[in-house]
Amino acid sequence: MVRSRENAAAQPGAEEMPDMPARLLARCALRDEGALERLYRLTAPRLFALALRMLKRRDWAEDVLQDCFFAVWRHAADYRPERGEALAWMAAILRNRALDWLRRVDPETPLEEEAFTEWATDERPGPLDRVLFSAAARAVEDCLTRLQPRQRHAITFAYYQGLTHEEVAQRLGEPLGTVKTWIRRGLEQLRKCLAP
Repeated sequence: MVRSRENAAAQPGAEEMPDMPARLLARCALRDEGALERLYRLTAPRLFALALRMLKRRDWAEDVLQDCFFAVWRHAADYRPERGEALAWMAAILRNRALDWLRRVDPETPLEEEAFTEWATDERPGPLDRVLFSAAARAVEDCLTRLQPRQRHAITFAYYQGLTHEEVAQRLGEPLGTVKTWIRRGLEQLRKCLAP
């Protein structure tokens, strides 16, 4: 264990990224496939639980999880530890993929092979990807700051850390019904804030 700590301390930037997912994301940005495998083993169970809660179908959740990790691999260099936890960043990617999946007219319809091949072979994030991701993240952050602190904490635990409502209630020491109300009302306010 001492050797592992020494190795972690010897890596550039390890002090700035104390959590393991952030260190692994930094390695993924350098195209370390072993780091992606370790990141998957470490975070996939929690991300899969989030996808399953959103999609209600195991097969869809598995597809969205795979799509999420493909996006994580492509965009690992975009992650900034000073802006939040690595798992929260990954959960946001997964949530966006799940919402895209739910918006499709028929989720059983496969993507056109040509479009998928073109998307799968271009590993570079385009300028539009970076702008959209950062602009959306800033808009959500701005709207979150307008919520009451209890609502903000409940939503952050549920949607950025992937906790269940029961886990959020335990973490905040509040009744489950109260937490559900905070989250529901907070999400309504976020929707209004983010509406065009």
